[in-house]
Amino acid sequence: MKPPQELDEEMLEELDEFLMSEDAPEDCLQISDLDGFLTGIVVGPELIMPSEWVPCIWRGEEPNFKSADHAEHIVGIIMCRYNEIIHQLNDEPEEFWPIVHSTPDGRLLAADWIEGFMDAFGLRVDAWDDLFQDEDGRYLMGPLIALTHDKDGKSLITGTEEEQQQVRDDAAEALPVVVKGIYDFWKVRRKPHSDEEVSLGTKVGRNEPCPCGSGRKYKKCCGSN
Repeated sequence: MKPPQELDEEMLEELDEFLMSEDAPEDCLQISDLDGFLTGIVVGPELIMPSEWVPCIWRGEEPNFKSADHAEHIVGIIMCRYNEIIHQLNDEPEEFWPIVHSTPDGRLLAADWIEGFMDAFGLRVDAWDDLFQDEDGRYLMGPLIALTHDKDGKSLITGTEEEQQQVRDDAAEALPVVVKGIYDFWKVRRKPHSDEEVSLGTKVGRNEPCPCGSGRKYKKCCGSN
């Protein structure tokens, strides 16, 4: 598979700044949540088109892009990361690493990332059943479950706080291997992602859906600026 346009730190910083800015919806996904969400979309059991999942990034609201070019640029960075995840899991799995926060002493904080991943999981809950019915599949989901909390914010794992923290640390470190395993499990059961990749910088037709995810035609949304 041809590698997507390279995603650099400057692009990620620009996306991070936009997601935290007043121009983005208040409750939109942040950079780590977004990365977990994109990963969940990529590795899941069914192909989900961007027209469905992009609005989820903004939580159903509309970003305040400065112009049509700005909208294409920001969404283009998101698509570039999405394509990069696909390429890495297919061809360079050793290069895949989730975007997670860390403490000053280097401990990984994957709670936001896993929340985004579970948002993607929620789009096709029933379609994931085969993974849970498979012994190896259940094993792969273990680290993800270890990083998940219930609706009251309580951990789903037992033990002392120190024991739970060690499990979470181990689970965060295992994410690249777990993600690759889940991707491979579904890859033989679903259509390859190669046709799903979206080119960065593709111009949008005036009668096509707006890349901001509003659901409106481009000419009636960002294209009207």
